[in-house]
Amino acid sequence: MSRVNLPGSTIGVLGSGQLGRMFAIAARRLGYRVHVFSPDDDTPTGQVADVEIQSSYDDLDAVAEFATQVDVVTFEFENVPAETIEVVDRCKPVYPGGHVLHATQHRIREKT
Repeated sequence: MSRVNLPGSTIGVLGSGQLGRMFAIAARRLGYRVHVFSPDDDTPTGQVADVEIQSSYDDLDAVAEFATQVDVVTFEFENVPAETIEVVDRCKPVYPGGHVLHATQHRIREKT
């Protein structure tokens, strides 16, 4: 059974571009807090998020720490490394799941 994350919960976003920005704006309007994790700083998503963490997706310790600060995680685009999602998935729910990321990272897999 899926866990419901009510307004007031904190959503973690891996990635920080324009899609993440639109997501964060909508989530905040609905009463959610948004934390963003990205290798860049002062990003489109970070500009509207409650918290912006700047670190490499390969810094798995920083990723794990980020996951402790949120209730649920999503990724903004398919270029987040699968290992990053695996670290988060050990302690927090990730939507869509890592299997979706796996499919979208390979165009032939995506089409089958």
